[in-house]
Amino acid sequence: METYRRIREVVKGEETRDGAGVRLVRLFNCRTAESFDPFLMMDAFDNSRPEDYIKGFPWHPHRGIETITYLIEGKVEHGDSLGNKGQILDGDCQWMTAGSGIIHQEMPQPPGRMLGVQIWLNLPADKKMAAPAYGDIRSDAIPFIREEGCDIRLIAGSYRGVQGAFEGRYIKPLFMDVSLAPDTAWELPTEAGHTLYTYIFYGEGRFDDEHPAMGEKNALLFGPGSRIRVEAGDAPLRFILLSAPPLNEDVACGGPIVMNTREEVTQAYKELDEGTFIRHPKP
Repeated sequence: METYRRIREVVKGEETRDGAGVRLVRLFNCRTAESFDPFLMMDAFDNSRPEDYIKGFPWHPHRGIETITYLIEGKVEHGDSLGNKGQILDGDCQWMTAGSGIIHQEMPQPPGRMLGVQIWLNLPADKKMAAPAYGDIRSDAIPFIREEGCDIRLIAGSYRGVQGAFEGRYIKPLFMDVSLAPDTAWELPTEAGHTLYTYIFYGEGRFDDEHPAMGEKNALLFGPGSRIRVEAGDAPLRFILLSAPPLNEDVACGGPIVMNTREEVTQAYKELDEGTFIRHPKP
């Protein structure tokens, strides 16, 4: 018997600044992410004033996770210790596997609006020290699926026989960007036991039959079930949906370093101090 998922938690997030002063909203982080497992953190940004984003995220390390940056609008220049460098533009996605350790920078560029999200995806304990890798997902490579009243950009996973632009190397999430026309309903079969959440960019809609319509800049975490149903209100609704199997492993966070024990985090920072953090240097 099919059951519809219901909202378990509504997360509005907290406005903060990160990097060298980038204004953003942190929806959840390592300290509160147990319910979102294997998703560790999500930041959302919607800034039109360059002074709110221009200082960016200068060179900093990561270990033990994957970082996923998805831009609706904007321009970000990036570079990393593997020698990768380039730009993330409107509709692009950067999927970086930090693994054993990578040092990178992300620098938003004026003028214009910066609208998008960054998500941290955990790595299994036996893959945290895997070789770093970089995924550059261009907007024109992301499958676009048009249904009646619904447009879907499929970044990762599969939907109705279509494969997304990217497949996670260790955790294989479903990641889609969904736009609904006003007064339109849409349903999605979901994997039993998988964590599932949405984040609303704009508009409002009903995401279950128990809660009122939910509006922009809310993250919605769902309980168990085999389907999700969304009904848009009287304006266009746009949201992202992410789903993946939980790891159910211990999490130890030390800023951009996420391991399974405090000792592993301490070791990572010791290696940073000693200059031995990069296990897989530039080829």
